[in-house]
Amino acid sequence: MRLDVVTLFPEMFSGYLGQSLLKKAIDVGLIDVQMHDLRDWSRQKHHRVDDRPFGGGPGMILMVEPVVDCVESIRKLNANAKTLLLSPQGKRLDQPMVESLSENDHYIVLCGRYEGFDQRVIDVLQPQEISIGDFILNGGEVAAMVLIDSLIRMVPGVLGDENSCIEDSFSSGNRMLEFPQYTRPREFRGFSVPEILLSGNHEKIRQWRKEQSIEKTREQRPDLLPVDNSADLKELDS
Repeated sequence: MRLDVVTLFPEMFSGYLGQSLLKKAIDVGLIDVQMHDLRDWSRQKHHRVDDRPFGGGPGMILMVEPVVDCVESIRKLNANAKTLLLSPQGKRLDQPMVESLSENDHYIVLCGRYEGFDQRVIDVLQPQEISIGDFILNGGEVAAMVLIDSLIRMVPGVLGDENSCIEDSFSSGNRMLEFPQYTRPREFRGFSVPEILLSGNHEKIRQWRKEQSIEKTREQRPDLLPVDNSADLKELDS
């Protein structure tokens, strides 16, 4: 999968790209992340890419010309590359969306700043607008990292265990939160590993984990449960 990130602050990604699973995936060629400094496409003196909004108002707006020029130059490399724009006005990112996005292998990711993009960026480029939540960030860079982190997990070979992304909370067919997990030591400050996990009885362990998952979801995210959930929970528990 290739990801071309368009940003005013490409240096923000240097530490992120050089760590953990993402670095390993890049090193072996499973993921290719290319950074594009929007200022390199400026038509203005001093590489300016923003200006005051017509009609007045606070803040600055990212100009249409450098954004369109940059994205169209990347699209020449691959006509099938899809453009994503991180925006509070976008559709909320969730796991089903991530799974759908993972079906494509090339994305151009636009990181906003200031008061956002000139509307003609959206009119001309027709990007898919994505939000990571109902809150405001200083820019789209952190949101882009969230998006990239979720996408790379879906690329075969990135995770050590291919079942990990299938069993995660919110993955397809799984609306429940994940069950509690334990490792050594068996006891810590009066809290012990449940005996069922030490029993070696895999069927009972599977059933215990399902029950714990349902209970945790009921306590922490009841909105994920069906409104009339008695029959549905019985089905989940089977």
